[in-house]
Formats: sequence, C-alpha cells, structure tokens
Amino acid sequence: MKYMLTYDLMETMRVTNQWMGATAQAMGAFPAVQMTPNPWFKMLGAWGEVTERAFSRMVAKPDWNIASVVGEDGRDHLVVVEPVVTKAFGDLIHFKVTDRPEKPRKIMLVAPMSGHYATLLRSTVVSLLPDAEVYITDWHNARDIPVSEGKFDIEDYTLYLVEFMRHLGPDTHVIAVCQPAPLALAATAYLAEDEPDAQPRSLTLIGGPIDPDAAATDVTDFGRRVTMGQLEESAIQRVGFKYPGVGRMVYPGLLQLASFMSMNAEKHSRAFGEQILRVAQDEAGEHDKHNKFYDEYLAVMDMTSEFYLSTVERIFKGLEIAKNEFVVEGRRVDIGKITTVAVKTVEGSNDDISAPGQCIAALDLLTGLPDEKKASHVEPGAGHYGIFAGRSWRNNIRPLVLDFIDANATDATPKKKRRSNVTKLKA
Repeated sequence: MKYMLTYDLMETMRVTNQWMGATAQAMGAFPAVQMTPNPWFKMLGAWGEVTERAFSRMVAKPDWNIASVVGEDGRDHLVVVEPVVTKAFGDLIHFKVTDRPEKPRKIMLVAPMSGHYATLLRSTVVSLLPDAEVYITDWHNARDIPVSEGKFDIEDYTLYLVEFMRHLGPDTHVIAVCQPAPLALAATAYLAEDEPDAQPRSLTLIGGPIDPDAAATDVTDFGRRVTMGQLEESAIQRVGFKYPGVGRMVYPGLLQLASFMSMNAEKHSRAFGEQILRVAQDEAGEHDKHNKFYDEYLAVMDMTSEFYLSTVERIFKGLEIAKNEFVVEGRRVDIGKITTVAVKTVEGSNDDISAPGQCIAALDLLTGLPDEKKASHVEPGAGHYGIFAGRSWRNNIRPLVLDFIDANATDATPKKKRRSNVTKLKA
C-alpha cells in the first residue's frame, strides 16, 4: 500500500482547510458577531467564504453550463449533453442542439488529459456550437475508476481516439488541443494504414508538443532534467480509501495543482487577497471574474500513473512522435501514411507551455501529404490559453479554423457513398 498514506494525507489537508473556511464563514455570519462593530469579523467571514469555495472546488467536476444556443431562426435552442460512446476511462459526448437542423460541419474536439477536466474547453465549445455539430472527449478522473478496469497509457489513449474517429465517420473534422496533439496525429496515421476510409477530413493541431525539442520551455526543461525514477518516486501515489479507484497508481490532481500554483505563487496570492477584500466589501459576485476562473482552474483530476509516465518518457524524453517511431500494440505507426487528411497547426507566439516550433513540426512528418493539404498559423502575441479559448481564438483563430474545415469538407478521392454511423440518443 505504498504511497496511499500520502494520498490520504493530502485529502485530509484539503478537507481540513475546507472545514476551517466553512467554520470561519459561519462565525463571521453569526448574528451576535454582527452586533459587534469590528471589521475583523467581516474579514474573517470573507476569508472563510473564499477559502471554503477554493478547497471544495478541488474535488468537484465542473458542469458544462451550456444551456442554450441561438439558432439561425433567432430562437434559443436548448443544448443537451449526451454520450455517444461510453468507455471506462473516457466518453465521447455530443452537444445536441434541440430543434435545430443538423449542421454540415461535424467537429470532434480532443480535450487534454493533463490535470483538468474537458470543461476547460467550455468556451471553445460555446464558440463552435452555433456553426457546427460539436463532439468532445470527456476523460474520467482516475481516482473514480476501479483497478479492475486495468491500465490506461498513451497507447490506450491513442486507441480510444481511433475508436471515436471510426465511430463518427469520415466526414469528421478533428481539433486536438495541447497535450493530445501528438496522439491525435498518431491515431490518424493508425487509421490511414489500418482503415483509410475512416480517417477524418481534416486535423487541426493547436499548441501541441509534436517535437518538444524544437523550442525549449520550462515543461521541456523539466522533462529532460528529471529521471524517470525520480519522477515515479516523487509524483506517483496510490488512491486512498475514499474513492472507487482505491489502490490505483495515479499522478494526483492535487499534487499537480500545487505545482501549477507554485509557478505563479505571487500572482495567485494577490488574486485571492484581492477577492477576500471584495467579499468583505460586498463587491464580489457568485459568477464574477475571479470565481469563474478559479472554479475551473482549481478543479483537478488524477491521471493514471502509466499515462503520465509514458507521456514524459515517450513523448518528451524519447521523442517517439517527433522521430516517427511511435509504437501502438507492438506496431509502428507511420505518420507518413497520412495522404488525404488535411492538417493545420496553430501556435501562439507567446506560448510558454508549447512554444512556437513544437507543433508545426508535424508538417515535416507528413511526408506523404501534398503541400496544398498542409497549413500553419502563428498567432502574434497569443499565449497558450489564448489560442484555444481566449480573445485570439475568438477573433482570429476560430474563423481561420472554420475556413480550413470548409475548404476540406469534401474528399477529393471518389468513394462509395457511406452511411453515418453516429449513434443518436434521445434527449
């Protein structure tokens, strides 16, 4: 049961801080305290409210909160989130817009499995819904998956993408954001050799580490600096008794969140200090900018140890995708086999997670793809978040991606008419 104690210790610390926050909030709201003209009690209650909210969000999966979308008829159409493929470690879900004719664009968003839930792409989904049928990979929290379900590494992740693409059919346009970009490229190559007719029409790779060595960042420096033994010893723990995945080896979300916060500790401390003052002065709102950001940022999920370790070892250290040496189930996946799928890369000039050069490296690996089916874009002044969910995405990148999708909406190679195999569930 090695490392289970440390996992439970982290959870105990989280629960303790949540309880302390709730207690302070209750004390600050106590009627007898309100009779005392002392601002200290107001500050105590404000500190408690902010603290309780922060620590409770760390174990809550955020809702999609996409209630409706305006149709071309000017009416609000309800949005229903429905699963179309359900698997142990992740589902493929569809944002079904009710009472709206099916859109010709079919987009599959591949969400990262890097510590946050797929809801991190909520604004991306919202921006695409008016113009497309949107599907997304909804990865599950490893702490909630029983050990009996087995392992899940980057090969399994790739095969999940293969199955999702095969299910949606060849008229799909795939957009992979950040971490899954190299695996989405590998999944497309897998289909190119195994089942060419099931390949998507286009593949857009946004800020992904296709070749981590193409441009150094803190992430790539860390990958080179630490050994696999050190990483396994310092980062991997067993899920504690509180969750269904008890005993599963994971990279805990709370541990990764601590790393995230420490990278910009001063910025986060200032943000929480200012929020406490706003709450004390009755200037904060339930859905204000601070709460909207941190409700998502603090909601973290565990990754299976084999997925985390194989990502570092094979993508960042071994450069298997960059060298076109990636192997799935004992079989080398040749990216050069992609000959018909249009591929576009998107990078941000100020991206400090996946720096410019890392993603565009995919185009050099596509030796069998004609140049007219390759495209790239570097967004000036954009950081990592901005290229898929921020202002740069909304104003510049999204229109370019949709134009790219439309330009490759039909297959130039004549094929037999196919019937879509998308499973439609009743809302």
